[in-house]
Amino acid sequence: MSLSADELIEDLGRFVTESPSSYHAAEVVAQRLVAAGFTQLGEHQDWPAEPGKYVVVRDGAVLAWILPEGAAPTTPLRILGAHTDSPGFKLKPKSTVVKQGWVQAGMEIYGGPLLNSWLDRELRLAGRLVTRDGATHLAATGPVARIPQLAIHLDRAVNNEGIKLGKQQHTTPILGLAGSPDAAEASDVLNVVARTAGVSAGEVDGYDVVVADAQQPAVFGAEGEFFAAGRLDNLSSVYTGLQALLDTDGSAPVIPMLAAFDHEELGSASRSGAAGPFLEEVLGRIYEALGATVSQRAQALTGSWHLSSDAGHAVHPNYPERHDPANRPLPNAGPLLKINANQRYTTDAPGTAMWAAVCRAAGVPTQEFVSNNDLPCGSTIGPITATRLGIRTVDVGIPLLSMHSAREMCGVDDVAHLAAAVTEFFATDAI
Repeated sequence: MSLSADELIEDLGRFVTESPSSYHAAEVVAQRLVAAGFTQLGEHQDWPAEPGKYVVVRDGAVLAWILPEGAAPTTPLRILGAHTDSPGFKLKPKSTVVKQGWVQAGMEIYGGPLLNSWLDRELRLAGRLVTRDGATHLAATGPVARIPQLAIHLDRAVNNEGIKLGKQQHTTPILGLAGSPDAAEASDVLNVVARTAGVSAGEVDGYDVVVADAQQPAVFGAEGEFFAAGRLDNLSSVYTGLQALLDTDGSAPVIPMLAAFDHEELGSASRSGAAGPFLEEVLGRIYEALGATVSQRAQALTGSWHLSSDAGHAVHPNYPERHDPANRPLPNAGPLLKINANQRYTTDAPGTAMWAAVCRAAGVPTQEFVSNNDLPCGSTIGPITATRLGIRTVDVGIPLLSMHSAREMCGVDDVAHLAAAVTEFFATDAI
């Protein structure tokens, strides 16, 4: 049953809170789908060939699809592609740093975060731990860390000359005091994380742990028209794809699929990233079960579409010169159709027409995003998937301000607009 716009925003807040790392996001997606009747598959298992609803997790990535009754070797796909990771910080080996009586966590920069946005806010540590018995444990703390800014009394020029952060020296979070009564506990950063998973640090042989904002998501604005949270780039797209798949009955002669990859912020080149083999391998297994020949699979992919859904930029009122002068997207005015002449986004004329038809049928507005020519354009998983598989691809997403900040913002109606459009996209073969 479809949720209202207010219910979607409230639930998106829960989803973000439950998903402080890519590994949590993939697991939460799988759990929600299994609760709704999907069958979780293991990659090491034989997969069923009969129609049904399926989900598979690889590290911090998750793929889920509905195989409809009557699916044939040439049945096309409708894929919503997104990513589960966000820019920030990742815990280094030998993660405990003791300086000047403070216990700090040694961190490495992950992707391209707005470093100053991580200052003076309470932070969580979250990710996966692998213990010596080979088991993987998800772990997430409450607010345990903070990167404190230097007081203005000790940096009088900061408001005139701007803050200058050294990535190694100035972005190390504090967790405790080395001389406190609880020093034995606080002096081991890994133990702070491990105890939330019910294991001891001594049992942990490997870990992938990142930092996440501890502040709760919130609706704000003069009329409650905005929504703020961490990781909206790109949990907003993961969540809308999840909700659209839950709202799809699978009666259309297409295979709707959510493909949420990890490591997009690093270029996607990993076993769980869009440049890796995960999607191609899963599609191979699906079409093999349908008895598809090489020619029939090629026909299926030719009739398929991929919506590469990643957050885009709303026009910033304080920096209007950084945006294209004619295309000025705003929150709550509809999801973005992202366009770039140099194929940093994949949208072309047939894709534009497809997206227009989907949004018309869904009854939602849409708006275009294109970069200012004087500024380099970012990219998405869209060109990667199009290159690997040859599937027709269109780039879309909701508009944000403060992208790559520890806490980003969007419009409260944006998630409902995108979810409705993706639901229509999943349910039609008339494109």
